[in-house]
Amino acid sequence: MSLLSVIILALVVIGIISQTISNPYQLIIPIAVFGAIYLLYKFPPGAAARAKAKPRYKTGARKDQQQASKSKTRKNMPFRVIEGGKDDDNLPKYH
Repeated sequence: MSLLSVIILALVVIGIISQTISNPYQLIIPIAVFGAIYLLYKFPPGAAARAKAKPRYKTGARKDQQQASKSKTRKNMPFRVIEGGKDDDNLPKYH
């Protein structure tokens, strides 16, 4: 850490301590807001519902369904080239 970082950190700590001594109630709101943000980050709403949700299909049924869908044949479609308009010299070649 540089000397400037240490000085700034010391001033921040001194400011927080003096603010807590002079008016401790003013510090409650930021602590509550940061605490709520931390709790929402750590335990997001709806995470418990997603964790308890049961899968729709059993694993064996899901594998059978995937194999059945793979066995279906697809129709091979050739690529078609769509001719563009004339080149406009006034417009740039990029967007």
